[in-house]
Parts: sequence; structure tokens; C-alpha cells
Amino acid sequence: MASYDALRHLAIGQYIPVESPIHRLDPRAKLVAFGLLTLVVVIITGYLANLFMLGLVLTLVLAARLSPRYILSSVAPALPVIVVLALLQLLFYTGGSDSAVRVLLDWGPVHITNAGVRMVIVSLMRFVDLVFLTSLLTNTTTTGALTHGMESLLRPLSAIGLPGHELALTAAIALRFLPILGEQLESIGQAQASRGVSHQAQSRWRLARNARQLAALVVPLFVDVYRRSEEMIMAMQARCYQGGKGRTHLSELRFAKMDYVALIASALLLVGAIAAQRMGI
Repeated sequence: MASYDALRHLAIGQYIPVESPIHRLDPRAKLVAFGLLTLVVVIITGYLANLFMLGLVLTLVLAARLSPRYILSSVAPALPVIVVLALLQLLFYTGGSDSAVRVLLDWGPVHITNAGVRMVIVSLMRFVDLVFLTSLLTNTTTTGALTHGMESLLRPLSAIGLPGHELALTAAIALRFLPILGEQLESIGQAQASRGVSHQAQSRWRLARNARQLAALVVPLFVDVYRRSEEMIMAMQARCYQGGKGRTHLSELRFAKMDYVALIASALLLVGAIAAQRMGI
């Protein structure tokens, strides 16, 4: 059950209550900065730019007093899929007709170019950046603060008929359900094992066998999701939940100096990434 236990302790979606400058930032500033930094990760394609971005994100994680090892440990169950995708990129991505593309290995069906190696390295750095950024947002912000921040940012959408509060609440609930679903998946696996269904720990590289075992858990997991959803609906109705219309908050969000610094720095980084991309860095 080690793999299910890893899902239960998934780093993404769990708030870690420590004191740090990142924790003290306004949730709206964190959400906007997260969006800008995600755009930076998507835009840059060069080695130096990605290496700089990886160092910057790692510095932010350490500044938030989070453990990079703990964050990356939640990616371990998906490691075989990541390796397979990297191999596919390495073997089949040729880089088109670019004159700078050089063949590094040409042996039968194996055709590896420098463009394929570049794509694999850049993709892995991007993946690590996105994992760190997502954990940085969710590990330093409570679910309530995230909901409040998203609702505040989406409030202008109410003028055109889009329910900003409901959208924010839905996103927050989905994020909060990640560790809950992992815990429930572990419970289902233990219940099936007690009834004679073998769920012995297999090598995570045996993809086909592990996929068949996981398929036996999907149906009861979805049944439990529907049950939990119905219970949540009944609880909200019992408390006369009416959506965001006329809703007030106990604490009002206010930007501080560090929030403006974070937003300006993220925006400047995005501009720098666009300039670096045009210069081919």
C-alpha cells in the first residue's frame, strides 16, 4: 500500500503552517504571480533561461521553508510515465528541418538528435518548475485564503454574468479533495486486500500490471466521490448556502509592500523571458 500512502500524503494541495515571507503574501498576489511565473516557464525554451528559472523557483521554495525533497517525493508514483514520455521525445523528436539539428545516434530505428536531447532536458526542467510552483502556492496558502483570493480576482466577471464566487469555491474544493481521494484510494485498496484481492507492491515500472490493478479501484473510488459530493450538497443546503450574492468576509484582503514587489518582479521576469526567447537564450 506504499503507493496509496504516497497519494494520501500528496504535497500538492496541503497547507504547511510555517512562518515565511511567502506565507505572509496576499493570496491575490500569490495567484497572479503564480500565473505570471507559469507563463514564464511555458515561454522559455533555452538551457540557460530554464536553468535560471529552476534556480529561482528553488530559491523561492527554500525561502518559504519548504522541503524540495518532500515536494518531489509526491511525483515518485508518476516517475515511470515521465520516463516513458522522455524516451519518446528523445527517440522521435527530430527538430524539423532546422539546419542546427545534428544527428547524435543513428542505429536502425533509433534516431537521436541534439534537438531531441534539448527537448527532454527542457521538458524535465519545466516539469520540475511547475511542480515547485504549484506546491509553493498550495503549501503556503490555506484553502480559505485561496478561495477568498480567487473570488476577489474573479469578482469583475460577475458584471458579465459569470459566478466568480462559485468558480473560486469549485476550484478550492477540487484542490482540497486531492489528499482526501488519495486517502480513500488507500482505504479501498486495504479493504479489497482484506477480502483476498492481491495488491502486493509491484515495481512501479511494471506499467501494464499496475494499470490493471488500479482499474479495479477506480469504480469504488468514483462511487465514493459521488457519495461525498452528495453529502457536501446536503450540508450546504442545510446551512442555506446561497452562493456569493451579498456575501461578506470576516477579514478584508489588503495589499502590502511585499505584495507589490512580488507582482512587479513577476511581471519583469515575464518581460525578460519574452526578450530572452527572442534572443534565443
